[in-house]
Amino acid sequence: MLNDLEQVRPADIEKRSFEIITKELGDKELIPGTEPIVKRCIHTSADFDYADNLIFSDNVVERALRAIRNGASIVTDTQMAKAGINKKRLAQYGGEVYCFMSDEDVARMAKENGTTRASACMDKAAALYRDGRNGRMQKGEQERGLIFAIGNAPTALVRLYELINEGKLTPELIIAAPVGFVNVVQSKELILTLKDIPYIVAEGRKGGSNIAACICNSLLYML
Repeated sequence: MLNDLEQVRPADIEKRSFEIITKELGDKELIPGTEPIVKRCIHTSADFDYADNLIFSDNVVERALRAIRNGASIVTDTQMAKAGINKKRLAQYGGEVYCFMSDEDVARMAKENGTTRASACMDKAAALYRDGRNGRMQKGEQERGLIFAIGNAPTALVRLYELINEGKLTPELIIAAPVGFVNVVQSKELILTLKDIPYIVAEGRKGGSNIAACICNSLLYML
């Protein structure tokens, strides 16, 4: 059985993995410019369904890369996604990664309003966004836009949808990839109805914090 193992140097494992993914995709047609994202999602999950269930808004990759170059920061709904995003690479362009799920004010806001913490996190992000637009952020990072990478909580997507329609938030990109069974599909469908907001949506029940993070990293590695 040991003799059946492919001999690959540690430095070449990822390269070899992508070669296998490309081979197994065969003649599958992917949207030009999205191939690195699709392949990295497959690499992260070993799930070839991502070749079919990732939905990209028009020119989303180009718009997302421009936002990152202009210093956009990323807001996630889990510490796991935050941990998985290449913060050093993002910092080269002036961006940071935020997750407010453990913040005491978020817990208090969620309790007072009868919402989930994930929903309250979106309200906190919107407040920071408005502060940035009004010039009150010390570093000014929020003036350069926010990318939302949601891999766990459909309530975060629902609140994002509401904040956008209330005119309180204009994301540079929404990565909609919560995983699960309750309101997951419906929340993603809300994001698909948004006009003029770039999005990458993992259609259906699949997704996760690892997928949200790997989409962010795919964009960072494309720069």
